[in-house]
Amino acid sequence: MHHYAWEPTPDRIAEANVTRLMRKAGAATIDELRRQSVADIDAFWDLVVRDLEIPFDRPYAQVRDSTGGVEWTTWFVDGRLNVATACVDRWRADPSMADAPAVLHEDESGHRGALSYRELGEAVDRAAAGLRARGVGKGDAVAVFLPMIPEAVIAAYAIAKVGALYVPLFSGFAANAIASRVDDAQARVVVTTDWSWRRGTQAPMKPALDAALSRCPSVETVVVVERDGTTGPVSRGPLDVPWTSFAPPVDGPVEAARTSAEDPLLLGYTSGTTGRPKGAVHTHAGFLVKVASEVAYEFDLRRGEVFFWVTDMGWVMGPLSTFGTHAVGGALLLYEGAPDTPGPDRLWRLVADHRVTMLGVSPTLIRALKPHGAELPARHDLRSIRTFGSTGEPWDEDSYTWLAETVGGRRAPVINFSGGTEVGGSFLAPYPVEPIRPCSLGGPSLGMDVDVFDAAGRPVRGELGELVCRQPWPAMTRGVWGDPERYREAYWSTYAGVWRHGDWAKADLDGQWFLFGRSDEAINVAGKRVGPAEVEGVIVAHDDVAEAAVIGVPDASKGEAIWCWWTPTAPDGPDVSDDLRRAIGAELGKPFTPARVIRVAALPKTRSAKIMRRAIRAVTIGHDPGDLSGAENPEALDLVREAAREIAVLS
Repeated sequence: MHHYAWEPTPDRIAEANVTRLMRKAGAATIDELRRQSVADIDAFWDLVVRDLEIPFDRPYAQVRDSTGGVEWTTWFVDGRLNVATACVDRWRADPSMADAPAVLHEDESGHRGALSYRELGEAVDRAAAGLRARGVGKGDAVAVFLPMIPEAVIAAYAIAKVGALYVPLFSGFAANAIASRVDDAQARVVVTTDWSWRRGTQAPMKPALDAALSRCPSVETVVVVERDGTTGPVSRGPLDVPWTSFAPPVDGPVEAARTSAEDPLLLGYTSGTTGRPKGAVHTHAGFLVKVASEVAYEFDLRRGEVFFWVTDMGWVMGPLSTFGTHAVGGALLLYEGAPDTPGPDRLWRLVADHRVTMLGVSPTLIRALKPHGAELPARHDLRSIRTFGSTGEPWDEDSYTWLAETVGGRRAPVINFSGGTEVGGSFLAPYPVEPIRPCSLGGPSLGMDVDVFDAAGRPVRGELGELVCRQPWPAMTRGVWGDPERYREAYWSTYAGVWRHGDWAKADLDGQWFLFGRSDEAINVAGKRVGPAEVEGVIVAHDDVAEAAVIGVPDASKGEAIWCWWTPTAPDGPDVSDDLRRAIGAELGKPFTPARVIRVAALPKTRSAKIMRRAIRAVTIGHDPGDLSGAENPEALDLVREAAREIAVLS
């Protein structure tokens, strides 16, 4: 008998958005709809467009064209659609929606703001007029280097409205990371601000951009969002223009560019610590249709409800949350700052105060909040939550269960989904109408013909293999910006005509799917491969362990050896490294007994609360960890480095 973390009630199934889609498709179950959605992908995605009433300015003549090869498939052929029209203008023109909330904002200091769809549309028009006044239009790139403030959303839609290319940048990037991306995109305009809230301080942002500009000759204008309450020094250069001057009031609505379905919308750079940035190209219609389907069917958001994902606009979850929420007429909550500042109940207070319907978190964030106890979420009314979202890294069952039961009271499913920047959404996801096992990714996302292949390209079940997709989908990247060969090599070179994503996956015989980290991070111990997440799951199940990072280290006799880094739940807690080593060997098999299990006070994490495993591995073996501008606590890497050096000396 399998234990389920979520079992939907008949009422919950009846009212779900995806149930409406099932009825229209004539499918009795979600698994039947999954099968239908890949048996005829053209019919399925056409049904999604009609069900969600996504407004095309000109109808498409056919859903898909793969005559140029599966890797170069185009979608919604001859159709016209502009994201700004579909997500903003359609609602502000609707009297029943014009005054509904579109954007909610709160920062660490407690300052709050809100924009209705009418107000958002007017703000987008002003910024779009500002771009056009500077000659920005189709073929031009505009980078946005902002924290989670309303102008980040306004700028995104304004760029889309004029038909330019939106280039979101992570708000914590340092100069080198900014320069490489802005120069690669050849951006003409960058939108930024002087600082962002971070753990009670006004963390400078513009100085990093200023330092990058000497390597970005394409930049002609820097638009600066000037903020009230600035306490530190500010600098202004010859390219700088205040937001208020750049986007003054305009008379009447600004017409959107007549963008085709395949016109580029977004250039999303994949995160990584080494190598040249890889820009994934997404289009107006393809990206919008896919993310709207995620928000509607997986996260079950409806008009007027509040969507909140703890993320940054520089990662794909930022644009996905923005465009997906507004495509269905919801309200997007932006929070600027650390989700545990000024106290560990800040996240729960945000949910209660803004009546959040869909809350997106990372496993690492929940592992950080869980030790503060169940009494903190219990202090706040969290009954508005109907769905939890999660992505980016594997769960451990204890933390997953704590979120589902202690925080959610078993009233909300955890929609643990997996995809990526290049995917423009998810490959795998559970749906709120089906039972979900702890930590499970459910099954294939609708319209996604995914499978698990062994090295020979054979489908496998019940064992680890490569996650692949056998058919195209609307938000599939249209290539790597400026480097089509790199795109083919990265995703299409392993299996002929099949997308290999680079994730280590397992599909159980009962249809539940799980991920175990990147396949290029799989550890090969004497010819036996194991995913880091499998080992980490054993470690974090121990009561004295807060977090863990497992890596493979070169070994002369075995090829690779397993090293485990872990942090304690209490600073003065016992060192249970030997216990953990024995538990891993007992749980996974003697060959996977770690060579080292090491306790440290902290592990380095990104500002979106993901553990930086690649950086940990780099310093463990004495290599350069690369760009650390996305790190929340880069000093923690010094703890790892010092411990690794001590082990080397003792060895």
